[in-house]
Amino acid sequence: MDNTTKSLTGIALQKFKKNFWGVFSFWFIVLLIFISLFAYVLTPDHSENANQMHLSIHSKSPGFEVEMLAIPLNANEEVKLSYYFFGFPNNTTEIPITNYQIKNQKLTYTEYSDNRSLAQTKELGLDKFSGYTSMNEVVKKNIEKQKFYLGTDKYGRDLLSRMIIGSRISLSIGFIAVFISLIVGIFFGALGGYFGGKTDAFVMWLVNIIWSIPTLLLVIAITLTLGKGFWQVFVAVGLTMWVEVARVVRGQVISLKEMQYITAAKALGFGHFRIIFNHILPNIMAPVIVISAANFASAILVESGLSFLGLGAQPPIPSWGGMIKDHYSYIILGKPYLAVVPGLAIMFLTLAFMMVGNALRDALDVKS
Repeated sequence: MDNTTKSLTGIALQKFKKNFWGVFSFWFIVLLIFISLFAYVLTPDHSENANQMHLSIHSKSPGFEVEMLAIPLNANEEVKLSYYFFGFPNNTTEIPITNYQIKNQKLTYTEYSDNRSLAQTKELGLDKFSGYTSMNEVVKKNIEKQKFYLGTDKYGRDLLSRMIIGSRISLSIGFIAVFISLIVGIFFGALGGYFGGKTDAFVMWLVNIIWSIPTLLLVIAITLTLGKGFWQVFVAVGLTMWVEVARVVRGQVISLKEMQYITAAKALGFGHFRIIFNHILPNIMAPVIVISAANFASAILVESGLSFLGLGAQPPIPSWGGMIKDHYSYIILGKPYLAVVPGLAIMFLTLAFMMVGNALRDALDVKS
């Protein structure tokens, strides 16, 4: 079929599919979104924020294995559907052990320690495990070998679980910050470009003021004003990224408002806001989509920087920037992977959004 008979959307989609790295990056992002949505189903550590600490096995290398004794704290609590999306309550005490034995219906175990001479041997009775009739059943259900595929952090938490759950922060900051920037940027850009005059002068004055302040400094100021926290960071980043959207929208509106179909809409008596939202904005979405993809990458980097400075998501919520902050000193202590792994995750996710943005730019370019 000839391209002339296809819609512009179909032509753009066909061009996007021909860009290998754009398509690859798109599916990489989709896969990461799926993983982050079902993070607590996929992670080895199902506790809320993957915050199960084992100080005796801190900073272990990838692939480290140890036998784990789980002592239930509240075995009768009902499992809720929300736990699969927001984490399970910590209903067990996990103890890394090196060996154990059963004698007279009592469990004797030796806690894990790098220094064998300091390892403690303790004893538990059957009364600590409600619902079990024999210690052999306890051992079968509550002792298993646990493997840490990416090792453990400095608090003995599973690094893989923290990485998977930390992806939620990066993706959330991208979606929410870009959404806020689109709402604010399109509103001010459309008003300035369409009405011109003093309205446009005010919008450009506001844009130039925001633009003249370093982004990270402005985000820090807004964060300190709103307070440290999860949602405060999203709002702060979104309120600093709208200026780029506003400039693009303003330029596009200025070029379109003189078109004949806009003049015809005015002659028919259509209201200004109907013309803006029904006739102008739908025709300028291509550059807005492209800049939104770039803003996704920028938002992820800004959030990572804020978390590194201690102004992002607060512990125990895992974030990739916070994980770098906690472990950057380990780069010179012989365990650089503790900081390199989250750093690579930030790099690959940012690169994926940039590649998608470049592919969208090429696909939506009517001249190509």
